[in-house]
Amino acid sequence: MGLTPAEARRKLVHMGVGSLAFLLRVMTWRQAALMAVAAFFFNWLALPRLGGRGLWREAEHGRGYPLGILLYPLAVLGLVLAFHDELWKAAALWGILALGDGMASFVGLAAGGPALPWNPRKSWAGLLAFALFGTVAASVLAAWTLRLPVTAWASPRIVVLTLPVVLFCALVESMPTTLDDNLTVPLAGAVALGLLSQAEPVRLLEDPDLGPRLVLGLAVNGVMAAAALATSALDTPGAVSAVIIGTAVTAGLGGAGLLMMVAFFVLGSAATRLGYARKAARGIAQEKGGARGWRNAWANGGVPAALALLAGMAPSELRQVCTLAYAAAVATAAADTCSSEVGKAYGRRTFLITTLEPARPGAAGAVSLEGTLAGAAAAALVAAMGPAGRLYVWTLVPLVATAGLLGSLAESVLGTVAARRGWMGNHVLNALNTAFGAGIVVLLLRALS
Repeated sequence: MGLTPAEARRKLVHMGVGSLAFLLRVMTWRQAALMAVAAFFFNWLALPRLGGRGLWREAEHGRGYPLGILLYPLAVLGLVLAFHDELWKAAALWGILALGDGMASFVGLAAGGPALPWNPRKSWAGLLAFALFGTVAASVLAAWTLRLPVTAWASPRIVVLTLPVVLFCALVESMPTTLDDNLTVPLAGAVALGLLSQAEPVRLLEDPDLGPRLVLGLAVNGVMAAAALATSALDTPGAVSAVIIGTAVTAGLGGAGLLMMVAFFVLGSAATRLGYARKAARGIAQEKGGARGWRNAWANGGVPAALALLAGMAPSELRQVCTLAYAAAVATAAADTCSSEVGKAYGRRTFLITTLEPARPGAAGAVSLEGTLAGAAAAALVAAMGPAGRLYVWTLVPLVATAGLLGSLAESVLGTVAARRGWMGNHVLNALNTAFGAGIVVLLLRALS
């Protein structure tokens, strides 16, 4: 589908409204919040009567309301409330939403070009447009709201923070999901900017052990990837991805961090092969004879790799939290993979976790007692690798294991809803559940502190 005149007008309005973000320099957070609330009611009640229906998409006419147009001011409100003490962050993220997301659609639909390998409905042109225009918008608005000199937007101090956030938001925007960008982009940006603004990249870059850790990561992960290729546990793109992910983990948390990822890979591969003939007969076995591809690797390892690098950049008071978040993310991936694979092969009663209704093995959101117990055991084994490598003390193992199991179960709950409503595919769900596990362990830490 190309860029229609109606969609072009909608995107121009979407981007133009972003100019209001410049007002955050002179507004209090309460004034900014009031502006967002007023914009919501304007979009809801007044805009349709002033010709705004011409901006609606076909599905929105059938629904009776424009979800994206209503979500936009609510997203801005959420950003203002989340960063009320640092409105420059809200301004930067508003710029990403307005210009980055807007230009991604504008350029992607108008220019077309090669499709993204993970989403044929999105193009490289759109992704690059998001990255370029989003970075400029975020940097300019951050510098402006901070009252820095006009040229400061291009300084390393600003760009080193905005560029990774924009790239993450661009990746989220390009994911195969039916969720509205006006929800996913600001939410992803808020999480990324909130974390990265507390990181100190110089800590990692100036660490004298970084070079040896990179060499160790490349060597160990290269050998393991070759072995995985030889045993058909990974295909070639999956093996390359595993080397990148494992090396990133080693760079941030050293060999101890890698030990946890290795434990997950061994457990996941074993669970995939366990009862494979039975799963294949049911038509629910992992494709390619059990070989995992690059999508599997990034879905399960992308969030842990980012958290490991963040741990390497975090100040001392936050490093332990980031390390535990990494551990919980890996434990979640292990619990999810093992519970799914064991449940599909040996689950005697499979049911939906949300309603307890019987479900076929392998169905989205389906769980079994046997699979859940296997997932709990896998989470505990991965969690135990942390103190074995001196990442944290033994008394924290139950916390990490619990977060891993709860993250896996949360994915089952979301999977039931997502499958019914067509929100997202399995790989996006897998990435989300590792983030759930990381978030749950942080919440548990705060609750117990």
